[in-house]
Amino acid sequence: MENKNPNIEEAIFAGGCFWGVEHHMKNIPGVLSATVGYIGGTTENPTYEEVCSSTTGHAEAIKVVYDANKTNFETLAKLFFEIHDPEQLNRQGPDIGIQYRSEIFYLNNEQKQIAQKLIDELKFKGYKIVTKLTKATKFYDAEGYHQNYYAKTGKLPYCHFYKKRF
Repeated sequence: MENKNPNIEEAIFAGGCFWGVEHHMKNIPGVLSATVGYIGGTTENPTYEEVCSSTTGHAEAIKVVYDANKTNFETLAKLFFEIHDPEQLNRQGPDIGIQYRSEIFYLNNEQKQIAQKLIDELKFKGYKIVTKLTKATKFYDAEGYHQNYYAKTGKLPYCHFYKKRF
């Protein structure tokens, strides 16, 4: 992403169904946008149906654009670990499949180091973290009907609940 404002940064998180992660992230002060999409697979421009088939290798993810003067990657990453279960492998609650994996797609070494520090801290506390750290590849926006899903439908997340871990 090319920015004229150097204080605008991005982060990409996959923590189960992207609707729930988006719901929680977009309300953080300093978050400018939260876009649901797909990352980490082999198919270009995958569709929701293809991702759900578990044949593309993509994860449902969210790209967060934020003002670094108002929030930071560590704050967002801590929230990420507190709004999904980072101990569940390839699932979140009733959603099962590799597309629902827990993964942080880091965009630079600083993000990787911060995420690893948080994972190490959680492991020290006794959590059996399965969250993977992966260098970000191309992020594909999900179909329009997936964007702002809970705001559009008036529903609430069914598999993403806040649990204080830090």
